[in-house]
Amino acid sequence: MPTEVPYAADAEMSLTYDELEVLRLQYQKELGQNHVTIQTKFNYAWGLVKSPIREHQVEGVRLLQEIYRAEPARRRECLYYLALGHYKMSNFEEAKRFNALLLEKEPTNLQSQSLGQLIDKGIAREGYIGMAIAGGAAALGTLVLAGLIRRAARK
Repeated sequence: MPTEVPYAADAEMSLTYDELEVLRLQYQKELGQNHVTIQTKFNYAWGLVKSPIREHQVEGVRLLQEIYRAEPARRRECLYYLALGHYKMSNFEEAKRFNALLLEKEPTNLQSQSLGQLIDKGIAREGYIGMAIAGGAAALGTLVLAGLIRRAARK
């Protein structure tokens, strides 16, 4: 029974502080009673992953990994949000790995396909940045070397 979840672009929207606070308070209340339901834990993890704050995303991914290991029935939802969390943290290879696992199970999953496109764009962007840094370093090295050669030629 697949659960309705938003396309990846919609998942980029964060919860308000108050919405996340409601989820956090429910989670902490149940934690204090030594019985956190899987739904409460999932809801809180989902809210944390959607947050723009990296520490929240890291905690959300950690909670989702716990659910993934402990609750086979929730793995599908966890895979998507694990991929999304890693994507938002720019861990593109991990994001791609989790998203690929979901697509293996559900090849026609539109939200996962959409997220896959975002992940691929992130990987490409990261590659362009790496090439720009390497190109800049090579140009700087060439200038330094030319300066050293000029200095040596004057002596």
